[in-house]
Amino acid sequence: MRVILGNVLVAVVASLTTWWLVRKKEPPSVSYIPPAYLQPARWEVHPPVDFTVAAQIAMPAVVHIRTRAKANLPSFHQFFLNEEEEYLPGSGSGVILSSDGYIVTCNHVIENATRIEVTLYDNRTFRASIVGTDPSTDLALLKIEATGLPYLEFGDSDQLRVGDWVLAVGNPFNLTSTVTAGIVSAKGRTLGLLREKNFPVESFIQTDAAVNPGNSGGALVNIEGKLVGINTAIASITGTFTGYSFAVPSTIARKVIEDLRNYGKVQRALLGVMIQNLTPELQKEAEVPVSQGIYVYDVFGGSAAEEAGIRVKDVIVEIDGRPVRSTAEMMELLAQHRPGDRVKIGYYRGSKKMETFARLKGRSSEEEAPKAEAGTFLSILGARVRPLTPEEKEALGVQRGIKVVEISPGPLMEVGVRPGFVITAIDRRPVSTPEEAEAILRSIRGGLLLEGLYRKGEKAYYAISTE
Repeated sequence: MRVILGNVLVAVVASLTTWWLVRKKEPPSVSYIPPAYLQPARWEVHPPVDFTVAAQIAMPAVVHIRTRAKANLPSFHQFFLNEEEEYLPGSGSGVILSSDGYIVTCNHVIENATRIEVTLYDNRTFRASIVGTDPSTDLALLKIEATGLPYLEFGDSDQLRVGDWVLAVGNPFNLTSTVTAGIVSAKGRTLGLLREKNFPVESFIQTDAAVNPGNSGGALVNIEGKLVGINTAIASITGTFTGYSFAVPSTIARKVIEDLRNYGKVQRALLGVMIQNLTPELQKEAEVPVSQGIYVYDVFGGSAAEEAGIRVKDVIVEIDGRPVRSTAEMMELLAQHRPGDRVKIGYYRGSKKMETFARLKGRSSEEEAPKAEAGTFLSILGARVRPLTPEEKEALGVQRGIKVVEISPGPLMEVGVRPGFVITAIDRRPVSTPEEAEAILRSIRGGLLLEGLYRKGEKAYYAISTE
């Protein structure tokens, strides 16, 4: 027994000795860690994307818009046309923003229209009036007389990331309620589509969702079914979808729509600088330590920028703490503000980073006080009206009345009413305020008689239909 135990012990000791000697000759274990630029991006595990919920939310709130515009033809051509041939038809899409019938679309969809019809998801058709337009962003706000409508909530386009899924909803080629899917391909794109407009604002969301003629004014929604953009353009040689489409971000659209609804026009806030993207040559000239930013090559006298201390050759890199790498990004951020708003600007002057505050200004003294009386929009008439001032009452020789300050497609335009007309009575009932006029109009169905005047002692009458 002792012999057996001795042999076992010798074997165990020999095995341990052999293992130790082999381990000693092996090279030490090294864990290889690749450099940061070779490491993969942080992966996030997401469940499969389901578009059905977003589509079900968006489709009932997207409308089909049909327009009729007067053909711009020489008089000798019009002589050979009948009444219907004198008008050019058009179509597009729109998005319902409230249950009481406010609808956003593209300005180019309804531009020059003399009649606008809106067809809802349930096939009901309404005549629409223009509340206001903003050619600088290619947006317009319409109003129809309806209640209890489905509508879309605004989402935050600033939170969109390149690669996020989005849906485009509209009516391409008159195919109603069409939904296409894609991803956000880029943000802050400038195409030069609006360069002929005053103070153009271009900072489009680029997607690869299929968009075609007729989609303009339709919705771009995220997978939660919230409105993150208004589809407005495609990049195409053929005129149809070939890979990329563009939408106005909801951050811009929301502010424009609020202004049009409250003031009748957009309150544009300006910094008062001439700018361009920073290039390697400009970086060298400005002697700044950054390669991205906004180079200031001119500052307007008396502007918000001059009062804030901004100078030529400064390079702006931040607005309200958010980085700006292109003029499109800077325009998008400023477009969300109104005259009088105060913004913080981060910029480089040479190698020194500095900060200042600027109080933005408007294009005119009227915009310096955006709450100035802008009138009330009466969608039943398709007109913006306001009460008469005491001076106007005295000049016209009347005691009451409301003045038509702006007319859009609707009953008044169809019968030839011109801006400046003073409505003194509706169906023999005197009116002094827009609220009184709206109450009377809502109590009448069918035709009615407007009584008023353009000049003292010259009464005018218009018979109109509100249906």
